[in-house]
Amino acid sequence: MSVSPSKENILKKIRKALSHSTPLPFPQSEDSQPVFKPLQQEPEVEFAEQFIKLQGKFIYCINQQELAFQLNSLVKKQDWNKVYCVEDKLIEPFASQLGERLVRTGLADCDVAITSCECLVARTGTIVMSAAQQSGRTTSVYAPVHVCIAYTNQLVNDLKEALQFTKDKYGNNFPSLVTFATGPSRTADIEKTLVVGVHGPKEVYLFLVEG
Repeated sequence: MSVSPSKENILKKIRKALSHSTPLPFPQSEDSQPVFKPLQQEPEVEFAEQFIKLQGKFIYCINQQELAFQLNSLVKKQDWNKVYCVEDKLIEPFASQLGERLVRTGLADCDVAITSCECLVARTGTIVMSAAQQSGRTTSVYAPVHVCIAYTNQLVNDLKEALQFTKDKYGNNFPSLVTFATGPSRTADIEKTLVVGVHGPKEVYLFLVEG
């Protein structure tokens, strides 16, 4: 099959262009250079400040005992009668204190849902969760209030580190879904008025435990 002269000229130009490498217009933008400047304060402080700016409610606990006390106090203060949590290791420290309030079924009817997370992004105040967690994909979204329990060793600086943190944890079994939750659900689609809690929880609490 013969090639027309015009097509041959185009192919010659393509071959010539491919034989010479094109310099990068912005070499400093390559992956070797960090996108953000280093944090100017401790990750715990940075996360807390960013999380609170997003209307999140932050509670710091020095150990598991304080976590159990603070969580139980919050449940009683808010008068939550159905506290949904299915993560066995997570609920062990405070299960006895919550008693009959703690449920493992009926997510649609619960007052609050408690989950863990994969990690926390300090720079943006983001909670990173995945489908690989025992609580699954829906727990943090369906309940009107989401309580997340995390530890200081889960803090990372930015989203790139969060993805690497999760990849290092799961290796080849990377979760089918990774969720980045940055504050309570919100939208301004309705007449450009900000509405909180349309597509997810109206309130988000983060308990950060030392360790």
